[in-house]
Amino acid sequence: MARQNFGFGGGANMQQLVRQAQKMQQQMTEMQEKLDTETYEAASGGGMVQAKVSGKRELVSLTIDPQVVDPDDIDMLQDLICAAVNEALRKGEEARETAMSKMAPGLGGMGGLF
Repeated sequence: MARQNFGFGGGANMQQLVRQAQKMQQQMTEMQEKLDTETYEAASGGGMVQAKVSGKRELVSLTIDPQVVDPDDIDMLQDLICAAVNEALRKGEEARETAMSKMAPGLGGMGGLF
């Protein structure tokens, strides 16, 4: 009975495909590790609140100008903190997606898969 190769072109081509996939996986892992070491900064309130996050999506530092601290308006301070942290996280995620899409075009927008 004749063997069908279903368009894969035989064992040698399949081995090459597997090697290429392994190489791409290695490169993506290295890129993720590099991105994890990066930091991303953002500010709100005209620079009154500054947030720095790591590529691992962790808040690393938060700086609050004493002038923005008003005991009668804690809500504004909380909003400024959230805005700065969220913007820093967004910058980090954007950098991650951009880097991954350069490595594997068409895969960068897979909703955080990478």
